[in-house]
Amino acid sequence: MLQFEEQRLRLEDNRAELKDLGEALGIEKLKEEIPKLESDTAVDGFWNDVENSQKVLQKIAQMKNKVQSYENLVSDFEDTFTLIELADEEGDESLIDEVVSGVDRVLKTMSDIRLTTLLSGEYDSKNAILNFHAGAGGTEAQDWAEMLFRMYMHWADRHGFKFKTLDYLDGEEAGMKSASVLVEGMNVYGYLKSEMGVHRLVRVSPFDSSGRRHTSFASLEVMPEITDDIKVEVRPEDLKVDTYRSSGAGGQHVNKTESAIRITHIPTGIIVACQNERSQHQNREVAMRMLKSKLLEIKEREHLDKIEDIKGEQKEIGWGSQIRSYVFMPYTLAKDHRTGFEMGNINAVMDGDIDGFINAYLKAQSLGQLKSGLSEDV
Repeated sequence: MLQFEEQRLRLEDNRAELKDLGEALGIEKLKEEIPKLESDTAVDGFWNDVENSQKVLQKIAQMKNKVQSYENLVSDFEDTFTLIELADEEGDESLIDEVVSGVDRVLKTMSDIRLTTLLSGEYDSKNAILNFHAGAGGTEAQDWAEMLFRMYMHWADRHGFKFKTLDYLDGEEAGMKSASVLVEGMNVYGYLKSEMGVHRLVRVSPFDSSGRRHTSFASLEVMPEITDDIKVEVRPEDLKVDTYRSSGAGGQHVNKTESAIRITHIPTGIIVACQNERSQHQNREVAMRMLKSKLLEIKEREHLDKIEDIKGEQKEIGWGSQIRSYVFMPYTLAKDHRTGFEMGNINAVMDGDIDGFINAYLKAQSLGQLKSGLSEDV
């Protein structure tokens, strides 16, 4: 039947790419390396170095996950291909929907895995810390900042990532002034690093009784979460630590003690805060990780040799160049100004459907690096 033949060709046209994907992921090399690393864990004294042992175990888990994901894709590819052939032989039209769904699933998974090959940065596999800041404009901008906050929360939920609020400052009438969150999951920083910058909203304001159109801005900064295996030296004398009483929802513990922590890095003026852990000690630990993450992100972005080279208050971190516009009126459109990628379904975007923007950015970056490499070779 023609319909089954069309689906068979969709798969067959991607068979060579499936093989290329396995080579790009280095699956065979990973299969050889995993047993070697596992044998290292049985060597006497391996567990004495807790930091190194945890690092090795994490590496093994990541490698196994990569191999398993690819093998599952290959299995699904072949199973779907077999289903098409059987359904075609039997002439069973009732299986058409299942076949189309299967092919769509395989090609979508292939696209998702292919995207991970673009995540080659040193910190791409890490969790991400997101800092939201409302722009000038009072309630209007603060409401927009909270809308962005919810958008990324929905995105994280779509991917099974954990979204944990570290600090949250309510707006005066609605929305929020600022917030810090930790998004936990494989390759989260690699995906979300493209979202750093200023986000622009155009809509008819629900806070304007005259029904006028407003433009609002909010910024997002994205940093890799620094774990204990990454050394970032921060001198104690460069820190100013303040305690304060937590605010907002959080159960009986909130507002009872001054457990919230605010740390100021004196040489740069960078300020971080955490209030959502249960003790002052825990909040301080999280705040220090946030500070180290921010300092490392600046160091990498500015191509500095060491943390001490960072000078002055880094105001540009939260307010980079405008990257995307979200228009609700007079038409609906979300458009990325760096890649040109756009979506007309603004409600889907605000519900966390932003993978198209992320994928377009990663592909553009990869293409840019490839062209740069070719020009250097010439």
